[in-house]
Amino acid sequence: MLSNHLAQLYGVTTSALTQAVRRNIERFPKDFMFLLRREEIMNLSQFVISSKLKHAPSVYAFTEQGVAMLSSVLRSKKAIHVNIAIMRAFVKLRKILSVHKGLMHKLGELERRIGKHDEAIQNIFEAIRQLMEPPRSKERLIEGFRASK
Repeated sequence: MLSNHLAQLYGVTTSALTQAVRRNIERFPKDFMFLLRREEIMNLSQFVISSKLKHAPSVYAFTEQGVAMLSSVLRSKKAIHVNIAIMRAFVKLRKILSVHKGLMHKLGELERRIGKHDEAIQNIFEAIRQLMEPPRSKERLIEGFRASK
């Protein structure tokens, strides 16, 4: 999660969050938090980038462990409640991902058992696989030409 999004959730300014992190930098090793430079910020999805973020020289990105550590740095009651909600969201996300992984494994087993005898069944497997893939980035097409970004 990005520092500006976390600051909104915690009800503090981004600069206050960043200052608290810098004062306690030993609590945030590289696998808890890292700095995104301007070029990396511009490569993020447009859904993630706000107009303020587009012009930022850098921004902190926090891993799950870094978000958990923020609750010890930001010591308000709101920080505690927000942190609990974020941790619950991470747990739900892991459950969803594990179910998805399990379904892909079971689908593969079923396909191996059936074999390649029936083309119609193979087409069904392929359609299910395509539905389970994450969406690809869509390039806008304008009258047959690719729009430049």
